[in-house]
Amino acid sequence: MIRFEEELKKFHPSLEIEDAEDIIINHNLTDFTDILVQMLKEQEENKDIK
Repeated sequence: MIRFEEELKKFHPSLEIEDAEDIIINHNLTDFTDILVQMLKEQEENKDIK
């Protein structure tokens, strides 16, 4: 039987994960949502021009 409390005490996050979190949080990365919002803004601007 697994003793969850004991296993949780042993848990330590991978250093690679912590490094990745720092990089992601500290950089302004463009994701799909940002691209989609930009495309929608451009589409609206093009509608106003026509």
